[in-house]
Amino acid sequence: MAVHEEMLDLATAAQGAARQMAVLSSGVKNELLRNMAAALEAAASELQQENQKDLQAARDKGLAAALVDRLSLTAERIKAMADGLREVAALPDPVGEITGMWLRPNGIRVGRQRIPLGVIGIIYESRPNVTADAAGLCLKSGNAVILRGGSEAIHSNRAIGTVLQRVMVEMGLPQAALQVVTTRDRNAVTELLKLEEQIDLIIPRGGEGLIRFVAENSRIPVIKHYKGVCHTYVDRVADLQMAEAICINEKVQRPGVCNALETLLVHQDVADRFLPQITAAMRKAGVELRGCERSRQIVADLIPATEDDWYAEYLDLILAVRVVTDYRQAKEHIETYGSLHTEVIITDDYALSQRFLQEINSSVVMVNASSRFSDGNQLGLGAEIGISTSKLHSFGPMGLEDLTTRKFIVLGSGQVRG
Repeated sequence: MAVHEEMLDLATAAQGAARQMAVLSSGVKNELLRNMAAALEAAASELQQENQKDLQAARDKGLAAALVDRLSLTAERIKAMADGLREVAALPDPVGEITGMWLRPNGIRVGRQRIPLGVIGIIYESRPNVTADAAGLCLKSGNAVILRGGSEAIHSNRAIGTVLQRVMVEMGLPQAALQVVTTRDRNAVTELLKLEEQIDLIIPRGGEGLIRFVAENSRIPVIKHYKGVCHTYVDRVADLQMAEAICINEKVQRPGVCNALETLLVHQDVADRFLPQITAAMRKAGVELRGCERSRQIVADLIPATEDDWYAEYLDLILAVRVVTDYRQAKEHIETYGSLHTEVIITDDYALSQRFLQEINSSVVMVNASSRFSDGNQLGLGAEIGISTSKLHSFGPMGLEDLTTRKFIVLGSGQVRG
């Protein structure tokens, strides 16, 4: 079968299954996720056997040790997948929620009710745990999901999908509501992206190259998250000890994630005190520092920063540093070079903190807290399907509610329009 027909058949089946998933009760969906969690744990040996095929192929290709590790399904990671499904099962179900109801002068009552989006396509790289995590969120929100992982994890993804599908069949639920694309044909993604009549939303998860490819080739709405160029601005009235602790956490705890600090902006009034303090702490943690001309006048041995450094998402122990004259210049820098991900201000000036919250239009804006909290779980969503840096239809970390839309419901008693 040609890949176009294969993807069309898969998406058409998902569309039919989505209608059945949309009307499932919360109890059935929660039972499904709990049973899936137990099935993953029971199949741990089976999953690890298949995972070894991907790991061996990765080693044969000479992939870096860090990339091989991302592919690995250890016992702990399998348990974490199962625990993640149980956590999603415990979350409130957004489907059916009435988000408002009002009375019109003619007596009709108008409200808005949450409903599933329909069919969601997830296109992702590397980590096979995404297969279970994304499936759990999509199914709990009443959607069908099509999962297309990278070829480097094909055996692992297929095995996880098979275990989860077995549970659906055992419970009498439509297997097509959860499908893993198993073909290695690279045209499969391109063909999926053409099916705007069957698929309602595409969520790519991976590097900037993957996301740009999907956004440029899709006829279907895409949730985009190109990169996380996160800034922290240390104000003239900041608590500098607190600022040091926050900045170190933002840069060092996990430098390879999208909510890590990439550019530090420091008010000129505290730069002489704070820059020697923070550069010493960063260097002790192994961070390479690249500074503007003014910052290099204070700490002479900083690597000169280039224009490209202000745009950079390093995902590494590298930090760009700039001294700014005031809040206005810090704001201009963020607006020029930011990626609408996460911005932080450290200040004891309450009025300025409120201006920052109001005027900075990134998806997450923080006062006196680490950018590492820009995460669905940490923000109280329970889990996240991804992070959106585009403003339609969702902005920032996406939880269950973001996998739904709203319809109008109208309650009347015989009214007709005159």
